[in-house]
Amino acid sequence: MADATGPDGLPIVVSGTDVVAGDTRVLAAIDLRIVAHRRTFILGPNGAGKSTLLRLLHGLVAPTRGSVTWGGRAMRPVRQAMVFQRPVLLRRSAAANLRHALALAGVRGKEATRRIAEALSSVGIEAIADRPARVLSGGEQQRLALARAWALAPEVLFLDEPTASLDPTAARAVEGIVHDIGARGTTIVMTTHQLAQARRLADDVVVLSAGRVAEHTQAVEFFRHPASEEGRQFLEGERL
Repeated sequence: MADATGPDGLPIVVSGTDVVAGDTRVLAAIDLRIVAHRRTFILGPNGAGKSTLLRLLHGLVAPTRGSVTWGGRAMRPVRQAMVFQRPVLLRRSAAANLRHALALAGVRGKEATRRIAEALSSVGIEAIADRPARVLSGGEQQRLALARAWALAPEVLFLDEPTASLDPTAARAVEGIVHDIGARGTTIVMTTHQLAQARRLADDVVVLSAGRVAEHTQAVEFFRHPASEEGRQFLEGERL
């Protein structure tokens, strides 16, 4: 795949990497390169290791063997954010959740207020800024988690199946937000088992099978002619 010149924390390069948990090899011999300004979707069946790979790329999981670098450096950069399948929210208002995250990043005062207003508006929840985050619906909580990430202006946003527990209407709304964040120049890395979602949003596709990368290609090529047997089987299973 073609390289790209990007921000300081990119490309993310995984070289000959294993991740072992107890007696289980969750990821094996991973070689992967994530470049700037692309929406890369990690596909695969349940248990393939998608979430572990995402955490490895984000620096939350250390390799047992091999290496991960960000922009040629071994230290994980600050300007990354991650949204989990089940958002972790504080027991305070929606706006206060954003203000807390910004304060941790050193952003305070008028600049924090500006970013909070912009982020909440961008995901369409400015009207509930003062409501407690814990009483919001699942779709609203996921939008809030995306707004919190957006406010931090990350170079890379990692998303772990962010629509898995949402109804179709809420899921499509979240997809629209993900599209908009990517359109503003943020590099997106997202796990999903939904091929239709990857068709709508992905620039590139990584097919993971039994902890190994079976295929890494442009999304349009994957959906036309998957190069790996694992990719073909995954596509065929979706059609059944």
